[in-house]
Amino acid sequence: MRLPNGYGGVVKLSGKRRKPYAARVTAGWKLNEKTGKAMQEYQILGYSETKAGALQILAKYNDNPIDLSVMKLTFEDIYNRWSEEKYPTISSSNVNGYKASFSLCSDIANKPFKDVKLDDLQKVVDTCGKNYPTLRKLLVLFHQIYEYALKHEFTTKDYSEFVDILKYKDKNPNKADRDRFTNEEINKVWTMCEDKYYQIILMLIYNGVRISELLDLKKENVHLEEQYFDVIDSKTENGIRKVPIADKVLDFYKGWFNDGIDSEYLLHTDDGKHFLYRNYYDSYFKPLMKNLDIERTPHCCRHTCISMLADAHVDQTTIKKIVGHAGAMTLTEKVYTHMDIGELVKAINLI
Repeated sequence: MRLPNGYGGVVKLSGKRRKPYAARVTAGWKLNEKTGKAMQEYQILGYSETKAGALQILAKYNDNPIDLSVMKLTFEDIYNRWSEEKYPTISSSNVNGYKASFSLCSDIANKPFKDVKLDDLQKVVDTCGKNYPTLRKLLVLFHQIYEYALKHEFTTKDYSEFVDILKYKDKNPNKADRDRFTNEEINKVWTMCEDKYYQIILMLIYNGVRISELLDLKKENVHLEEQYFDVIDSKTENGIRKVPIADKVLDFYKGWFNDGIDSEYLLHTDDGKHFLYRNYYDSYFKPLMKNLDIERTPHCCRHTCISMLADAHVDQTTIKKIVGHAGAMTLTEKVYTHMDIGELVKAINLI
């Protein structure tokens, strides 16, 4: 059946997708400079496993059309609108608390708000490395933003109510779930090093990066001969850096790089797709740790690397260079300390 003009349409996207059918409407027109003809620009309303499901999405939109410009608003845009209303009504100390919480949301700040789902919010909680009191403040911010978004009809669902921070409640608030692996635990992981997924854990222990930095690492930024990789997108300015690859795990990087699977990412699923944090953490990291009877998080790998570097008497400036500590470097260290990658490789090889 032909849909009415201006109603929108449903298209089936190419490739293997869980939800291949997209409901879309015309968002505007632009001129094709080559042909001189006007071309439609589309706004995707949602995706579905079936054509019928996509038509339902389209029908709901036409029953209650929304301003398409709203669909382009990012998480940060909604936060800014909320804060303009909220901040004049609260104390400066509360404002600073909310700002500190929002600073933890850099991974989702530029994501369209409509595309931010529970897994994205949970990832912020699980990877920020903060203690339970700080996580409670972060969750309050999530609740406030979603309450505002619901009130102004920027969303129809409050994902913040499903975010889980209780699993961190009984942790030592001063350690923020950053306990280091013991030598016995590291040795346990090494006994499984033929398994490529245990190799990822060892790579994390011996490079000190945040889990998101390693999962997002593309092959084009890995330099095997020079033995380092570039972190080009990080939650902090100091996070943009060159990370040395230790001799003892170099073969793991080579194995992932040259495994014959067509993927732009160094670490990837068996079909070459990008590892999403929640998929990796729930389907790989947690079961692998449980198999060895070890209770750790991915952030513990980072803390372990930092601790081992300190135990090896690596100077603090070098440690900061390797792990990209946020706000940890002084102006003098930034301006006058320049280390080539060879020196960083020497340092990481001490652990």
